[in-house]
Amino acid sequence: MIEHFFQCPYCWENISMFLEPLAEAQHYVEDCEVCCRPIQIDYLFSAGELVEFRAESLGQ
Repeated sequence: MIEHFFQCPYCWENISMFLEPLAEAQHYVEDCEVCCRPIQIDYLFSAGELVEFRAESLGQ
């Protein structure tokens, strides 16, 4: 697991989450630990390195 820091797209607080460095792209929804609003998380690892990460609001 790799800890990754980013800004919540709603409250702009810096938060962190642990990412599993899997070969395939990952897509899921996780609540912000500060404001509790749902964040769409998309990320991709290649050769053990994080190459893409997006944290977006769900358009609410």
